[in-house]
Amino acid sequence: MKDDPKKDSGKPTQPPKASGQQQQQAGEGRQYGEGNYQATRDYGKGLKEHMQSHDIEKEARDAAPKSDAEAADMERAEEKGRSRARGDSKDVPEDPAER
Repeated sequence: MKDDPKKDSGKPTQPPKASGQQQQQAGEGRQYGEGNYQATRDYGKGLKEHMQSHDIEKEARDAAPKSDAEAADMERAEEKGRSRARGDSKDVPEDPAER
């Protein structure tokens, strides 16, 4: 009796390799979003270098509001940003086409 080619040979099979164009479209070899570990390492390295070579307290003081009016403006801007993040902003239309 001859072997049936449709029967399992017991060897694991691998899916066929994608062509170059398919790999490019799928983003193979690239890193995006939360999986971009290289970007995370680069950011951490840059942050560490900045903290070691700059006066962070001075930068914080320089960024502080210069007046009560500026402080109030900053607080309103922060609250507006928070409300948009929560999705309950009254300023932003529901329909993206209206933005």
